[in-house]
Amino acid sequence: MRAPADTPSRRARRWRLAVWLLAGFIFLVGAGSQVGRFLFVQDEAARTDAMLVLSGARADRWVEAADLYLAGIAPRIVLSAGRPDGAEVFLRARGVSIPSDLDRVRSVLRQLGVPGEAIEPLPGEPDNTAQEASLFHRLVRERGWHRVTIVTSKLHTRRARLAFRRELAGSGVDVFVRASRYDRADPAHWWRDRADARETFIETVKLVAYLLGLGG
Repeated sequence: MRAPADTPSRRARRWRLAVWLLAGFIFLVGAGSQVGRFLFVQDEAARTDAMLVLSGARADRWVEAADLYLAGIAPRIVLSAGRPDGAEVFLRARGVSIPSDLDRVRSVLRQLGVPGEAIEPLPGEPDNTAQEASLFHRLVRERGWHRVTIVTSKLHTRRARLAFRRELAGSGVDVFVRASRYDRADPAHWWRDRADARETFIETVKLVAYLLGLGG
């Protein structure tokens, strides 16, 4: 099959895309530390009825949750395991036993001193932060909780707080978001590290989508 002809309109679209990408890059670099600092929020470590550890293979979140539990911030830890990827489903269908993210987190928390009875999974298999907020809302309503703590990573905090406070708006539930002190990201100098730069760009785009009423 012959490739489509490189018409002037296609070249124009490519140029427009390149210009927008360059403009976005210049904006991020020009904004400098303010972008990372804007993405990073930290609420007070207030006593709450339960805490939710958001999904993601990030051990820094698990250790933070354990520390908050041991400090008496919340008597219960809810774990969001997220949705298993296609390879995991395929392996389990073939009878291969592999530990789930939930099993790993639970094991780590117990080794850090959190009793097993204080740990429970978030029902369902959320695929994004908005779905985690929706599923957690149901659990909060069922348990009659009035104050909750959300544990995540530094650059994810503002979007997480927006998602959960928007979901729980009007419910009378207070939401506190805590970033892990073990997260090595440096929001004030995000451009110095490739992983921080990638996460800053992704979080900025997703946050804009949330502010426009799109969430995922």
